[in-house]
Amino acid sequence: METRIFLVIVLLWSSWGYASDNVKVDSLKPRLIAVSPSKNIKNVNGILFKYFDEEEDFTPKKVNGLGIGCNVMGFFLPVLMLVSLPSVQSWDFGNSYPVIPKQRMNKINGLQLSLINMEPTITNGLEVSLSSNISTYAVTNGMSVSPFFNLHHEMNGVSVAPFANVGQKCRGIQIGLYNKCEDFRGIQIGMWNENGRRKFPLINWNFKKQKNT
Repeated sequence: METRIFLVIVLLWSSWGYASDNVKVDSLKPRLIAVSPSKNIKNVNGILFKYFDEEEDFTPKKVNGLGIGCNVMGFFLPVLMLVSLPSVQSWDFGNSYPVIPKQRMNKINGLQLSLINMEPTITNGLEVSLSSNISTYAVTNGMSVSPFFNLHHEMNGVSVAPFANVGQKCRGIQIGLYNKCEDFRGIQIGMWNENGRRKFPLINWNFKKQKNT
């Protein structure tokens, strides 16, 4: 009797382990079309439809292709931000944008197309967004374009927006009515430009490494 009970336990344990391994393997298998939030998908070779993941439960995904942000908040945020545009000089990242390890971020190799992005994301390629990146850590390596404004923790490449480009660490070119980046190397083109070295209208620049303060 004891032998039978022992065999049953062993079989149940083996079955559970096999099922767990299958779930792990399935989560690593690339999908052609996927959605976020999703706990069981980590790799996408195609299209990822994003809504909004709570950061404490966030499961990062690697996308080779297209990431589409569908959060409808993106329709309303530009109006609120345009109302506060006169105070654009006080826009910063502060405690609302905590630094997130890159292994805990989405990685999109290709195109990020969104109404608004609220998931920590690294975009290697082109980012086109209505309302940019809000309340999240965002890194773009390539080009970022918005009809209103761009917000990034890190921007390596070209950032273009009619009203404002605001970043924390930028390497490349900012083009807009107002451009601001604390740790900046490159060229800013706009009505008013600010970087860690100087504030200047029309064209501003800095090609020197900034000293740590």
